[in-house]
Amino acid sequence: MPFSFRDCCRKCTNCCSRSKDDKNDDLELQPNDESRSEPRYVCENPAMPARSLPPSPTDEGLGIYKALWSFKAQSEGEMSFMEKDVFRVTQPSGEWWKAEKLVDGAVVASGFVPYNYLVEGDTLDIQSWYFGKLNRFETQTLLLRTENPEGTFLVRRSDKEEVGYVLSVKVDGQAKHFKIHGEEKFCVEESRTFPTVEALVKHYRSHSISTICKLTEPCARRKPEQQNLSHVSVDEWEVPKSEFVLKQRLGTGNFAEVYLAQWNGKMNVAIKVLKENVYHGTLDHREFLLETQMLKKLRHRHLITLFAVCTESTPFYIITELMEKGNLLGFLRGPEGKTMDTDSLTDIAFQVADGMAYLESENVVHRDLAARNILVGEGNICKVADFGLARVLKEPFYVSDDKTKPYKWCAPEALSHGRFSSKSDVWSFGILLYEIFSRGAIPYPTVGNNELFDRINSGYRMPRPGKCPSPIYDIMKNCWSDVPADRPNFEELKSLLQAYDE
Repeated sequence: MPFSFRDCCRKCTNCCSRSKDDKNDDLELQPNDESRSEPRYVCENPAMPARSLPPSPTDEGLGIYKALWSFKAQSEGEMSFMEKDVFRVTQPSGEWWKAEKLVDGAVVASGFVPYNYLVEGDTLDIQSWYFGKLNRFETQTLLLRTENPEGTFLVRRSDKEEVGYVLSVKVDGQAKHFKIHGEEKFCVEESRTFPTVEALVKHYRSHSISTICKLTEPCARRKPEQQNLSHVSVDEWEVPKSEFVLKQRLGTGNFAEVYLAQWNGKMNVAIKVLKENVYHGTLDHREFLLETQMLKKLRHRHLITLFAVCTESTPFYIITELMEKGNLLGFLRGPEGKTMDTDSLTDIAFQVADGMAYLESENVVHRDLAARNILVGEGNICKVADFGLARVLKEPFYVSDDKTKPYKWCAPEALSHGRFSSKSDVWSFGILLYEIFSRGAIPYPTVGNNELFDRINSGYRMPRPGKCPSPIYDIMKNCWSDVPADRPNFEELKSLLQAYDE
């Protein structure tokens, strides 16, 4: 029987499927308020939006903007610029805006620029210490990085509208939060007010806040990740292989090999090269492009970004962003993972739950959630990978001794009847938690595939990993409920991880 392109895509990617089927505790602390423990767990890189639907300037495209970071043009039509350059936006559409660069009011260049490198020029956004809307959990991870000295600070707008601006500071290894009161005048101490938030920050960089701390350095804002190879690839999903040079093989599987590659000598990417022996016949170009176009629309700070495909000749390429530290399983088993404390491990779990909550909101089922399919980047940012090509998963699922099949991560209803849903993903997330808090141990190490279903069906659950906190193990067990409806959803898992405090 011919091997369809749909089958090929299913086998070479750990696919998702369409399913039919925060707790944001941002109570702001006053300077002397030690009434509650600091929450610990957060999503990473808030500079990148959860969904890449950029805002448009409010003045019909005539806004004056400034660059927060430098950018080098990747293709014809794009405009290079330096940090603090000034622009007039003329076409605010999509992820690449058409803009004119201004010097003393005169236009000196024009072209496409990535929208998320720019901020409106006369707002707080231009300040290096202002992070926009951010909850306290996200704030804590940013401030408490080991490279940040005491007094590292940022100003944010609370995700609770009634709270407003908050000054957050690293003090004695903790994140302290000071509500900024006022609308026309601003203060964190009743005894001293300031005409602007900028003036307030300037003052406390040389004076202590209520004798507690002095502001030292702004918390570093990460440059946004590029969401396309160039402004051209937004619409041209198919790109020529000649634009890529394969540099180094990073890994291999039954159906594809993964390479570090370079695009046009300018940008490093990861390429999944589908193996020739999976085709067994003519592949459906149109179907593949339709499926990958759907995937391209799934954008979140904790999902791997798909850039493009090369399908004009075999082997086919799938091009994605590159994550420097590889997959989470190898990371956990390596030197850095072995020394991670509970807070850091819980942060990793939260990031994965954040990405999965987005997939859940889009009615997308992963079907193979595991540490090997989470990738780790700079700053230990974690992203869900191999969430695959939706609507291609039609092959029956059956149990065998095949060690390449992810049986040990599968929910009972998936093992017995091939029923995959967001709740079967939650079961897999419980296994992933086991991997994280055991620092990469193999699940069910003494149980074979053929006996696994019977053991689970009879009520067996893995014991708590050594040094795993009891509240985290309770979350695992909730994920492993026999009844899918009794398992938490991913938004609830985010809240449980945020609320955890030993």
